[in-house]
Amino acid sequence: MPTKMRLQRKGKKGRPFYHIVIADGRAPRDGKFIERIGTYNPITKPAEIELKFERALDWLQKGAQPTDTVRSILSYKGVLFKNHLLKGVTKGALTEEQAEAKFQAWLSDKESRALAKISETEEAARTAKKKRFDDEVKVNEARAKALAAKRAKEIEDQVKKTKEEIADETAETAVEVAEAVAETEVVEAVAEVVAEEVEAAAEVVEAAEAKTEKPGEEPVPEKTEEVKEEAKEEPKAEIQEETKEEKTEEPETTVKEEAKEEAKEKTEEPEAIVKEEAKEEAKAEAKEKTEEPEAIVKEESKEDAKEKAVEETKEEVKEEPKAEVKEAVKKEKAKKEDKKEDKKAK
Repeated sequence: MPTKMRLQRKGKKGRPFYHIVIADGRAPRDGKFIERIGTYNPITKPAEIELKFERALDWLQKGAQPTDTVRSILSYKGVLFKNHLLKGVTKGALTEEQAEAKFQAWLSDKESRALAKISETEEAARTAKKKRFDDEVKVNEARAKALAAKRAKEIEDQVKKTKEEIADETAETAVEVAEAVAETEVVEAVAEVVAEEVEAAAEVVEAAEAKTEKPGEEPVPEKTEEVKEEAKEEPKAEIQEETKEEKTEEPETTVKEEAKEEAKEKTEEPEAIVKEEAKEEAKAEAKEKTEEPEAIVKEESKEDAKEKAVEETKEEVKEEPKAEVKEAVKKEKAKKEDKKEDKKAK
């Protein structure tokens, strides 16, 4: 088999790198070779090609057969064109000077076209990079706008919530104030009603006393005082004094008074029953309203007393070890003094 000009693979997986070699056609691809005349790196853009021009031309003139890839490399570098010109010189169609001039013109034109292509590729890369950057800027701006809108919406929602909470609180406070005012008005109305009833009862008692009294007789204090007790709730001490005074009065006056009282009771029983029931109801309502804060105050006073007791126990617990330590120190001092006195005595 004739000698071949072919590529020998090197490099890592996925990153090939080739040697341009002259080898026997029967040898394996990456096996034994005769001569290495260059390298080829297809990963870079443009591809890097290093070639020994004279050695490649010599082997081509000797009859070495290049593979397709090596043929394209030799054509790119001008080896095939130079070989064609040298064949014309051997045939006498051209002189060596003409062949060299044509080759140099072709080579300069080839280099200019290669440089133009390189500049085009670099410009395309720059424009692609700029376009990617502009696209990223647009995307970032859109994201920033979306985030700003979202945050503005969240802030608006928070403001609305706070306003609603404030409105609810104000409404609740207004309702509480209205309830408190209504309660105070009810209490005042009840107190006025009770006072009016008491005054009316006192007037009725006075009118009854005026009717039952006779000329020449003294007014009866017993009945008026008892009625005033029911209306105004005087203390028990005054009632006891009145009973003592009644016992000291003469038996005649007691008999007369008893008769008068029976007559008054017969006339005043229905009125007194109605008035007593109204008074009892008003008193019960007033007690219920006054007992609630008293119960709360009592509970608070109980809790305060419990807290004070706990604090006192803690202070006692803290003070007890201090007192024991002081007593122990005093005992030690007394022992030392006794020892000193014993030594002095000896």
